Amino acid sequence: MAEILKLRGIAAFSTSRLSRIAEQARAAVPSLAGLAAEHWYFAEVERPLEDRQLARLKELLGIPATLPAAPAGELLLVTPRLGTISPWSSKATDIARNCGFDGVRRIERGVAYHAVGKPLDFQALAAKLHDRMTESVLSDIDAAERLFHHVAPQPLTTVDVLGRGRAGLVAANAELGLALSEDEIDYLVENFTKAGRNPTDVELMMFAQANSEHCRHKIFNASWTVDGEEQPLSLFGMIRESHKAHPEGTVVAYSDNAAVVEGANIKRFFPAVDGAYGYIDETTHILAKVETHNHPTAISPFPGAATGSGGEIRDEGATGRGSKPKAGLCGFTVSDLNIPGYEQPWESKYGKPERIASALDIMIEGPIGAAAFNNEFGRPNLAGYFRTFEQEFAGEMRGYHKPIMIAGGVGNISADHSFKIEFKPGTLLIQLGGPGMLIGLGGGAASSMTTGANTADFDFASV
Repeated sequence: MAEILKLRGIAAFSTSRLSRIAEQARAAVPSLAGLAAEHWYFAEVERPLEDRQLARLKELLGIPATLPAAPAGELLLVTPRLGTISPWSSKATDIARNCGFDGVRRIERGVAYHAVGKPLDFQALAAKLHDRMTESVLSDIDAAERLFHHVAPQPLTTVDVLGRGRAGLVAANAELGLALSEDEIDYLVENFTKAGRNPTDVELMMFAQANSEHCRHKIFNASWTVDGEEQPLSLFGMIRESHKAHPEGTVVAYSDNAAVVEGANIKRFFPAVDGAYGYIDETTHILAKVETHNHPTAISPFPGAATGSGGEIRDEGATGRGSKPKAGLCGFTVSDLNIPGYEQPWESKYGKPERIASALDIMIEGPIGAAAFNNEFGRPNLAGYFRTFEQEFAGEMRGYHKPIMIAGGVGNISADHSFKIEFKPGTLLIQLGGPGMLIGLGGGAASSMTTGANTADFDFASV
């Protein structure tokens, strides 16, 4: 019988950091007189742990045998977002299993805030103490059991295009948060009608994700007209022109997850087929990759930028038949910072969309998030840039209220691994994953839409 352990831990933050958090919270809740924060750990175990095992688990989690008295005040328990598994949980659970806790299914960690003051606006306080995109706020410790709620897989459904026509797909577009454009809806209606069958929810979600605008591929590949004259090259075509004119030294360009340029013959240290480590002479190429993660960074700077760097690392590693990421970079373009007490004469107080983080918050939290994810993978973030711009033009305020967040990096790849295996037509491919292999939790759809045009729930689910 599975059991949920609830283990109180030590202080969650240093004194100085907790003081900063309290100061920020007090700006929204002036009646806040005191704030304490401590970690709580929650573990789903297949069977009750013996006393000796429980003591070992506490030791592994850094929980001392004796803890100070619990803080006073009203409780706000901040946990990873219900329905998700946090990155910390993935690592902690693996470590626990490798340490012999084979009965541990999953471990999660939360922060229990204890607030003192009357009256307290808990809604305003909770907004300051958690990240809506990646965290939930619970009112008591027992409610954390909801972290381990197991939901049965939903049945496959179809959208009645044959019966309802375009209206059926328009309704599904809104309900599923697909962010399909008008021409995409027309395209799908035409082709499923021609095929004589209704689309499944998985097919529609896959189509929406493949056409998402996380990186603006559709825009860069689109045809465009200037002063009534159709241009011969798309934006991406212009970029390719440089390579077309000077392809020398290129191994892979515009055909995989990262670009590969010619390297050299070097000694590489890794295990051979028999498991013995040694140096092996082989031709090793250089690879490079840059992409953007704008919308999630705008909504939630730290995790948005972090997962931007994580996705870039994934793409580097997935180039060819596998590569070795080496060093990262990140960059940010935002609107005016308006640093309190350091406002500049050219800056404006134009404001921003309600759901978007401020330019200052993005520049404080975003670079740390990008660097943190790089460090998690043992890949240093060695380079970067940031730029601010906001200006009134033709009666309209132009700026980067929706920021640009760039994640990139370099690595190396064996010449023998630079190209993927080609599968012949007719090869059976099986895709594993959830309904539609979402980019985040609807992030591809959310990032495709005009800022503010989407529902808040989809915006705050885009990492």
